[in-house]
Amino acid sequence: MIEEWLRAGGPLLLAAAAALAIDRLTERSGLLPPGFRPAAGDEPPGSGYQIRRLAALAVLTGVLWIGVFAPLGQIGLRTEVDPERLGTAQLFLLHAIFTVALAVWLMLGFGSRLDLWATQFGFRCRAIGKELLLGATVGLGAWALVLTILIGFGVLLWTVGGEEALPREPPPVIFWIVGLPFWVRLAVSVSAGVVEEAFFRGFLQPRVGIALSTGLFVVAHLSYEQPVMLLGITMLSLIFAALVRWRQSLWAAIAAHTVFDAVQLLIVIPRLTELLQGGSVPLAAAVW
Repeated sequence: MIEEWLRAGGPLLLAAAAALAIDRLTERSGLLPPGFRPAAGDEPPGSGYQIRRLAALAVLTGVLWIGVFAPLGQIGLRTEVDPERLGTAQLFLLHAIFTVALAVWLMLGFGSRLDLWATQFGFRCRAIGKELLLGATVGLGAWALVLTILIGFGVLLWTVGGEEALPREPPPVIFWIVGLPFWVRLAVSVSAGVVEEAFFRGFLQPRVGIALSTGLFVVAHLSYEQPVMLLGITMLSLIFAALVRWRQSLWAAIAAHTVFDAVQLLIVIPRLTELLQGGSVPLAAAVW
């Protein structure tokens, strides 16, 4: 009974604590939106800006609960998703939740000041095309780097007798994704690049820093339950975070993230799936 309560309530409590911390760090960093600050004519406690700020805090708690901390409640349960019950729309559900939550938070905090939030979130830059090209190049380089490190790490584990730590085969849902139309896999890549970068790097990183935003990014991917994959996700997050810090814009990171995911979903995973089904690549599972 206690374990069930912890699995159900633990992620929610963590989400609430994280949301409160993000709110305080946002204020401390000077990034508090104008809608969350007192304006001329506001009466003290309980009016205007305070209500909007509390509403935004509730929205942030909800999206962190569903999109980041929920996997913590499933650790060790070994629950598998049945691909036959999945629909294409479910691939975009979490991204849709992030998008709606961000939209509501922005509406409450910035109102119609689109120029202000676009600048604060890193969507404004002088040459978007240049940033996208740079990001695409970094995305290909990141793919090669991360793949090399993961395979090397997998070989090392195999050599020292730690092959039990390597996944024996990809989750069943991977085979389902591989069978989806090309445009769906491409759309998932673009959706991940735009939405995840907007939330974790555009929204969180300036407020809580690279270390904490990367930690939350990794926790959000715990549902994979594959430690080797989480190592790769951590490296990718740090690369994307460094891009945003360097370029002072989100576009290069969006392109890098999109290209990485596209290479995985359109080329690497379909090929590795064929090899794994044929039993030809025992270490290939390290890249899942």
